[in-house]
Amino acid sequence: MKGRAPKTGYARDEFGPAWADIDQNGCDTRNDILARDLADKTFKAGTNNCVVASGVLADKYTGTTINFVRGQDTSSDVQIDHVVALSDAWQKGARRLSADQRTQLANDPLNLMAADGPTNSAKGNNDAATWLPPNKEFRCEYVARQTAVKAKYTLWVTRAEHDAINGILVSCRAGTSDDRPRQLD
Repeated sequence: MKGRAPKTGYARDEFGPAWADIDQNGCDTRNDILARDLADKTFKAGTNNCVVASGVLADKYTGTTINFVRGQDTSSDVQIDHVVALSDAWQKGARRLSADQRTQLANDPLNLMAADGPTNSAKGNNDAATWLPPNKEFRCEYVARQTAVKAKYTLWVTRAEHDAINGILVSCRAGTSDDRPRQLD
């Protein structure tokens, strides 16, 4: 376990172009995730079912339902969240990854999910020690995904982050939605 490294050298560009088409399906990653996470979706005509025009999100962060409509004033209602924020990843080992590995991390469906825009903005670049989804029912899955992403890309966690994740996972195993940290014996 290590502390958080300095943010020195971090820039979004270090993780490749935003929403690259890394799976080579002709659609950018943002639209791939919208298509995966939204129900009742429609697509913009002439885009080979790539550009999501509308849909319904059962938002896991808030437990609410959001009607998504693509548009200048509405698209930000649903954002694509990096479960492990790229800035956090940078400070916990991603700076050592190759450029290709960082692009994979930024576009990995395991690390991405459609989410309520204001809640995602409030999360910012926080880790599990400083931010958890307001929807307590989703916290087990959330920290499990963060842990899986960090393991996949050999990123580390700080002591505070470890303790927060441990507390959530203990309550998950106990079958409670209680989010009070408890230590493993």
